[in-house]
Amino acid sequence: MNREMLMLVDAISREKSVERDVVFGAVEAALASATKKLHGGEVDIRVAIDRDTGEYETFRRWLVVPDSAGLQNPDAEELLSDARDRIADIEEGDYIEEPIESVTIGRIGAQAAKQVILQKIRDAEREQLLNDFLARGEKIMVGTVKRLDKGDIIVESGRVEGRLKRGEMIPKENLRTGDRVRAFIAGIDPTVRGPQIMLSRAAPGFMMELFAQEVPEIEQGLLEIKNAARDPGSRAKIAVLSHDKRVDPIGTCVGVRGSRVNAVTNELAGERVDIVLWSEDPAQFVIGALAPANVQSIVVDEERHAMDVVVDEENLAIAIGRGGQNVRLASDLTGWRINIMTAEESLAKQATETEKLRRLFVEKLDVDEEVADILIAEGFASLEEVAYVPMQEMLEIEAFDEDTVGELRKRAKDALLTLEIAREEAVEEVSQDLRDLDGLTAEVIAKLADGGVHTRDDLADLAVDELTDMTGLDDVAAKALIMKAREHWFNA
Repeated sequence: MNREMLMLVDAISREKSVERDVVFGAVEAALASATKKLHGGEVDIRVAIDRDTGEYETFRRWLVVPDSAGLQNPDAEELLSDARDRIADIEEGDYIEEPIESVTIGRIGAQAAKQVILQKIRDAEREQLLNDFLARGEKIMVGTVKRLDKGDIIVESGRVEGRLKRGEMIPKENLRTGDRVRAFIAGIDPTVRGPQIMLSRAAPGFMMELFAQEVPEIEQGLLEIKNAARDPGSRAKIAVLSHDKRVDPIGTCVGVRGSRVNAVTNELAGERVDIVLWSEDPAQFVIGALAPANVQSIVVDEERHAMDVVVDEENLAIAIGRGGQNVRLASDLTGWRINIMTAEESLAKQATETEKLRRLFVEKLDVDEEVADILIAEGFASLEEVAYVPMQEMLEIEAFDEDTVGELRKRAKDALLTLEIAREEAVEEVSQDLRDLDGLTAEVIAKLADGGVHTRDDLADLAVDELTDMTGLDDVAAKALIMKAREHWFNA
């Protein structure tokens, strides 16, 4: 019987082109499954086959779990304290094994053994094919539509299959069985049944890889695509950077008579692509990303990671785009929150902010509006700046002498201390369930307390724009935080 097993393993290994260990593992699984059925319950069985002689042993085993966890499965678990009565140096996560009588291959049933073995081998073959495919380092799969599966498309490339989900297709795209298709390899999901390669034609990475294939200068390292943003099937933007001053990044990506960008556009079902020059200067990058709109001025708010962009009336509609598409793509491309406004709106906002700052200085520093206006005109925008800007810089203000500067700094520090005490008292009013919410920092909790948000329900009731204005978080982070706060509603 042992010799027959070795011959069977060798034959299957050669026929299916898989390692002998894989076949041995399949036989061990079949024997373990049969033994488990004989014992009943949720026992854990391990079978070990000697790869040279074909002889095998069977063990029943128990997983050692901490006493605090208790026994979830008494048939296959042992408490740590009980386990140490048997083996002194055993640790949590180890196994206690006890040899038991082995079943013969004949008793497990030829059909059952065959099914387990063939399934293991099919899994091994699929894993081997997948590993060979991934080893080639390709980022785009080129294949044909093999079939439809619940709205998803199964793409076959050689002997490898990938899944293109409905949400990852270009809108209004109609792919049929037998069509040739290219898609971006978005990731691998080993937990799913069927194709494990997840594909996308809607991801920004797909467009970036298409440009890399069309523009040799990218592969040569002369050009680099820094980022991309897409509204699949409609419009997209990519940011490019040249590492060689002799190479024009935009013109190179466009190609002669638009040949290169047109090739990408055709693959993306007519999606219009704006090519933007990447810049280390965030303001300059945003100005380029908003093209074709012309920008009059721009105000950067580092704390809120936002920019107020001023355009004239003629460029307002262009900057925003149809349905807000242009500004949304520019924001995704640059990573900055962009607020488009006219010159009149900008002046009104500046006047509001100036008045708010003037009231702050008058109230907290106990000065008249004239002194407050001098501070604002000199660029002071917070009590912290008044308190801690170097003394010499404030002495350069003609209207202030040394005594005035010293008094202003003292009042600013006193005001900050008072505000901090009040903030700590407000934070103490924040409920523990809100403090325990994942993703909340002490700084954000303090800002929520300042805004009157003291419980998880208070946070859950907020709109995204309310939370961003209150805390300075971006839209994505604010939305995630609000949804986290609402989880207990759905659980209930």
